[in-house]
Amino acid sequence: MDNSYIPLAERIRPKILQEFVGQKHLVGTSGILKMLIEKDQLISLILWGPPGSGKTTLAKIIANTTQSHFKYFSAVSATLDELKNAIEEAKKFLIPKENTQLTLNQYEKKNIDKTKNYKRTIIFIDEIHRFNKIQQDALLPYIENGTIIFIGATTENPSFEIIGPLLSRCRVLKLNRLKKEELSIICKRGLKEIKKDISNDALNFLIESSNGDARILLNILEIADKIYPNKKTFTLKDIEIAIQEKPLLYDKKNEEHYNTISAFIKSMRGSDPDGALYYLARMLEAGEDPLFIARRMIIFASEDIGNADPYALPLAVSVFEACERVGLPECKINLAQGVTYLSSAPKSNASYTALIRAEEDVKKTLNEPIPLYLRNPTTKLMKKLGYGKNYRYPHLEPNHFAKGVNYLPEKLKGKKYYQPTNQGEEEKIKLRLENQFKK
Repeated sequence: MDNSYIPLAERIRPKILQEFVGQKHLVGTSGILKMLIEKDQLISLILWGPPGSGKTTLAKIIANTTQSHFKYFSAVSATLDELKNAIEEAKKFLIPKENTQLTLNQYEKKNIDKTKNYKRTIIFIDEIHRFNKIQQDALLPYIENGTIIFIGATTENPSFEIIGPLLSRCRVLKLNRLKKEELSIICKRGLKEIKKDISNDALNFLIESSNGDARILLNILEIADKIYPNKKTFTLKDIEIAIQEKPLLYDKKNEEHYNTISAFIKSMRGSDPDGALYYLARMLEAGEDPLFIARRMIIFASEDIGNADPYALPLAVSVFEACERVGLPECKINLAQGVTYLSSAPKSNASYTALIRAEEDVKKTLNEPIPLYLRNPTTKLMKKLGYGKNYRYPHLEPNHFAKGVNYLPEKLKGKKYYQPTNQGEEEKIKLRLENQFKK
């Protein structure tokens, strides 16, 4: 039978756990999925991982191995009515043939041995993050009462995209991007299916270009096979033509977006301009808004540099304004200047941590009375009550500093929030404050 019309990825999809490649932490000797399947103790799961890491394949293997009724849905096109119909169908599978005249509730009350002739239903929903709250809510009671085993697949962080009640009823299993050696095994299976070979440099390029995604790898192989049906061995040039352009894994709304901006900030914080420039280029290549990057740089300038280099903040603001006025592609140059400066600047988070300490005391001591001598006597009554009395004007004091004055509420007298470091310009601030209090 000719099955060439079936996509290559589907043709070689593993049907048993022993054929599955990768995710050893889940399907290896002591992997949770392997143990659940072997013990036939299925639970509802959310499989979270990058594209092409094996989420759908694992769900189908679970269904095949446990002889479960399997219903596949794509969240992109599935409707609530279709989901409800599948759940009604699942209820029927729970009642053995000799009791089909009973309703599910009657069957439950008769306490019949349910281990005989009944079949569990696995409802698998691909891209579950695309289901809205109402659609996700619809699954809850049937997962709760055991009518269905639910398996959801998502490339997005479930913490952001899946409602809390659904998360609490499922075990989240994290799948990793496939390693080079794992992709090599999958590639060889694909080559065997299409009866082709590949040169070593072409194989390495293909694996590198697939971004850990088995589906991309197999799709490229299939395209190469269609372009060169009579070739026995694919060369590097063949694979380059089949690929056309290497895809960049980045979506401004998914986890990779947050991972990249996090790596960008941490590179600047670690004073590594090269790392920061790499992640800057990666974000821009993926189509990130330069103003989003520039805003994060403004925050960084105060949070991580602060008074160690007071020029960092105005420079970051200038970079933002330049991006706003110039736009892409030229504003990349402005961003690069800002990134290299901020990365190379001395670092201090003393201002930021000082604010955090002050905020903690504010929460603990709400409405503490402000000392009367710090209050402004704007009326005669206020002056009569002592507002502003004995206030010492610093500019009339030696070195413009009123020694011994407490500017905090009495309960917080002596508290020190700002603790300047020895980094950059902040060292001068530290010495100045220390000298003032000594005089």
